[in-house]
Amino acid sequence: MTEQITDKLGRPIRDLRISVTDRCNFRCTYCMPKEIFGDDYVFMPKDELLSFEELIRIARQYAALGVKKIRLTGGEPLLRRDLPLLIRELNEIPGIEDIGLTTNGLLLKKHGQALYDAGLRRLNVSLDALDETFEAVNGRGIKADTILEQIDYAKSLGFDIKVNMVIQKGMNEHQMAPMVEYFRDKEITLRFIEFMDVGNDNGWNFDKVITKDEMIDQLTETFDIQPVPPKYFGEVAKYYQHVNGAKLGFITSVSESFCSSCTRVRLSSDGKIFGCLFATGGFDLKQFIRQGVTDEALREQLIQLWSKRSDRYSDERTEETVKNRQKKKINMNYIGG
Repeated sequence: MTEQITDKLGRPIRDLRISVTDRCNFRCTYCMPKEIFGDDYVFMPKDELLSFEELIRIARQYAALGVKKIRLTGGEPLLRRDLPLLIRELNEIPGIEDIGLTTNGLLLKKHGQALYDAGLRRLNVSLDALDETFEAVNGRGIKADTILEQIDYAKSLGFDIKVNMVIQKGMNEHQMAPMVEYFRDKEITLRFIEFMDVGNDNGWNFDKVITKDEMIDQLTETFDIQPVPPKYFGEVAKYYQHVNGAKLGFITSVSESFCSSCTRVRLSSDGKIFGCLFATGGFDLKQFIRQGVTDEALREQLIQLWSKRSDRYSDERTEETVKNRQKKKINMNYIGG
């Protein structure tokens, strides 16, 4: 029996985002810049991560409270050993209707078949340019062609793929049209993400943001695209459609907040629960469950956490709130996207 719960703003819980590792093999400038996350950076030891057994237990309780969708993130989730085993077990939880995974794509040829065999069907792949800009952004000199090959391979296996492109002024806006041109005939949805002030180390400010409206103004000089209505409550992206039916999405956390319909709860790689991507603190669920609590006590704790939730940071974002929260927000590799 599913128990329907809502937070202080009347928002139901529908999505669970699980960061399975804080490790990443890229050093993207807007997430884990190499100047801060150098080759000697110390990531979490294994015993600080939630075990698969603990993740399954938590997911089962969330499913009983209304969660329908799970997304696995990182860091780079494909760096977590035996990830297909976790996916297989998550797929067996009653009430879970959809499981997705966000990845930089570099290891899809290595792990794609095992992921598909485990029941994973949806991938979000991060790719911020097709030219040499991508090599500079990822901090490892990885060429875009390398990721495109991985995407093609995953597509050949049958995965439903979305490509996410973070747009930062002065960095990669010149690559928007080439990316649209490349993906619109491949049955792959391209989504543009406004540059967000997640974490503390990406040098974010309003001047670096290109808004959805500015992106559309630029794209409609070349492409004929029309808006399409959302499919469900809480859909993050605002979608447009080409005349050939191909879809294009915009994630507008800065210019058009979607806090009022946010149905997502986030579980960090070391087991803390956060009600918002821009949170400054979370509840230590790992410590709680390792005390030997019952499933009933765990479920009651999850109910209390969601019932008290009132996060709406993107609604409240101003120059002053950004300044006040500097050095307090949780980093992206720790909480996931």
